Amino acid sequence: MSTKKRQVIWSGRIIGADIRAKSAREAAQKAVRDADRAEAHAWSVRMEGYGGPAQPSPTIGQCISAGLGWLEVECSSCRTRASLPLDAIRRPRDTPIWKLEASLKCRSCRKGRYAPPVRMIKLAEKQEITPYKWVHPDEDR
Repeated sequence: MSTKKRQVIWSGRIIGADIRAKSAREAAQKAVRDADRAEAHAWSVRMEGYGGPAQPSPTIGQCISAGLGWLEVECSSCRTRASLPLDAIRRPRDTPIWKLEASLKCRSCRKGRYAPPVRMIKLAEKQEITPYKWVHPDEDR
């Protein structure tokens, strides 16, 4: 006389536990994404509303995972605005957004080695500011 094998006895419970674990993992990832989005949105509102403080700020990776992939900046001197894609910035994903401010410079009013700094405005889901058309200096406008 034979008995039931362990696989037959426990397979239903094992499959059910795997399904529950997968569901919990997906819910946890969604919760992390929602928390990242809330933190990035709060920072963006703080920056746009009353200009700061820039610290603490979300990281580049948190902003990208939250769906806010564009950083809007404004030049301090000429007031030119630009939208920068966060996925094109060559920094580690765990770099806070506020640390980017020192390395961002205005291209349109650069004079020699000096380029005025920019001010961060907000984070955005899509590119809201259209880039200016680049014209070669030798071409007629």
